[in-house]
Amino acid sequence: MKRPRIMIVEDEWIIANDIKNCLIDLGYMVTSISATGQEAVELAVADQPDLILMDIMLKGEMNGIEAAREIRKKQRTPVIYLTAYDNQYLVEQAKQTENYGYLLKPFKDRELHIAIDLAIHRAAKDAEANRD
Repeated sequence: MKRPRIMIVEDEWIIANDIKNCLIDLGYMVTSISATGQEAVELAVADQPDLILMDIMLKGEMNGIEAAREIRKKQRTPVIYLTAYDNQYLVEQAKQTENYGYLLKPFKDRELHIAIDLAIHRAAKDAEANRD
């Protein structure tokens, strides 16, 4: 079985690097790390990851929800939001992008692993259903 390829979108380098190391330790492959929404859209198209871990608050003009929306217009890559914000407005905005998860920071490695595993499983089922 191939290792899932994951893209990280996180504007804080230390957090992004911690997530990268965690993913590698869990057996995933990291395709790229982006700090802005616009760069995330470009890298998602270029890298074609199996999953995107997306911070909601990013550097630049485009936040993570807007970036996920733009990526979704181009491809069906599942997105798990990673954020320190749990207000209802953001949750409602995130729902509209058909995301595959919403993890509040700080999270444990095990929580991240479970969220990724569930998202990849659901994405495979969704792809299978769309083929029928």
